[in-house]
Amino acid sequence: MNLSKSRYCKGVQCPKILWMDVYKSGECDDSVMNQAILDAGNKVGDLAMSYFGDFTEVPYNEEKSVMIAETRRLLKKKTKTICEASFAHNGNFCSVDILRVFGASVEIVEVKSSTGIKPIYLDDMAYQYYVLAGCGLAIRKISLMYINSAYVRQGELDLKSLFAVEDCTGQAAAMQSAVAANITEFGKIAACETEPVRGIGEHCFNPYECVYRGYCWRHIPENSVFDVTGRGIRLDKKFDLYRRGIITFEEILSSGEKIAPAARLQIESEVKRLPPAIDPEAIRAFLDGLSWPLYFLDFESCQNAVPQYDGMRPYMQIPFQYSIHIQEKPGAPLEHCEFLAEEGTDPRRALAERLCADIPSGVCIIAWNMSFEKGRIKELAGLFTGLSAQLMIIHDNIHDLMSLFRSRAYYSREFHGSYSIKQVLPALCPNDSELDYHGLSLVHNGGEAQTAYAELSQKTPEERAELRAALLAYCRLDTLGMVKILEKLQKLAGK
Repeated sequence: MNLSKSRYCKGVQCPKILWMDVYKSGECDDSVMNQAILDAGNKVGDLAMSYFGDFTEVPYNEEKSVMIAETRRLLKKKTKTICEASFAHNGNFCSVDILRVFGASVEIVEVKSSTGIKPIYLDDMAYQYYVLAGCGLAIRKISLMYINSAYVRQGELDLKSLFAVEDCTGQAAAMQSAVAANITEFGKIAACETEPVRGIGEHCFNPYECVYRGYCWRHIPENSVFDVTGRGIRLDKKFDLYRRGIITFEEILSSGEKIAPAARLQIESEVKRLPPAIDPEAIRAFLDGLSWPLYFLDFESCQNAVPQYDGMRPYMQIPFQYSIHIQEKPGAPLEHCEFLAEEGTDPRRALAERLCADIPSGVCIIAWNMSFEKGRIKELAGLFTGLSAQLMIIHDNIHDLMSLFRSRAYYSREFHGSYSIKQVLPALCPNDSELDYHGLSLVHNGGEAQTAYAELSQKTPEERAELRAALLAYCRLDTLGMVKILEKLQKLAGK
């Protein structure tokens, strides 16, 4: 088997992945792969190339021998920094993100878009160390370059502050015998046409969710221990129960295992087909804490590994859009206002100003998972001192509608253990096409909203208009959904 560093890391996670790649690649579920994370990694990698100054990049070529030959040519020219330097040893190939050449020795620099070191990164670096050492290179150091989460951009991007570089030579060198053993094992597995026996386990999720999980998990029934959501049962406990033959909801109940109340409610509601569990007093107490008019607020935000504007940190949540539904009194017609930032601009100031204009001082505001909206508003208040007083008044008057469902003051088996609005809304308001997220165009969830906003500046005017309309429709549905859910709760509580 010819390996690359990415394929080697797949094998470390689970050697069966490599066998599946050879014999059952059609079972691959590409939807598991997060394209936004992959794109962020590529952008960070491109930016990191200039960290050490001038560099020469080896162009990508399907024929790896071409890349290897170009690397040899650059090494003979004594090029000091080579990006994507490519090597092969006994059929094992790797491209080094950044190769620094110091006369007769080299430094390998692996670049990651994360904010720290993960064990799989050490496997990645150890494999590169193995290949380059096998090619006869003297390795003086191997380092990991990753994002410094404490960096705050002010002015021009400072690569020396954006990135942290950590020496991992000792760990990578100590893993060389394990790398050699792994390569031998992976080759044997891939060469055998018989499917390897490999049980499911934590490795199906760690370090990444496996693209073949649907194939390997096809024996797991619906309503299994793995369908218990939230913190009702920890993942390691789920696998412990599975290995003991306690898999279905019915088996969990009959086993007598001690489980958290939230998990028990989910399981019993499904097994016994129970009607919704409702705590009218808790609902009334929540409603009594509200005052009219009501402002239903929802933000959409984006995250970038590389901060784009002053005052931003890596992976900081930046709100770029909001929707507000307003109801002056019970039964009154709804009003609606919204904001969506112009693409290619820092959205924060414009959003903060419009938010202060759209929400009067002291009104009652409802959000779903208010910690998110509160967090963004507090960040805006710290950034724009002239708006901070009004922003903090908004912050202090937010109520969390999700709290009733998180605390199980209302629970229905149609929630499937979740308190996401996308589970709660269709359960409380079924068969309403106006409230159907699946019926939306282009944007159906927060991840798609973030991707759509990031792509706006790359679209034609027609495509841009279509995407902006889709973003507005999606955010609008979140606040309209809260209105409808609250109406349902008011009826249940007799208010």
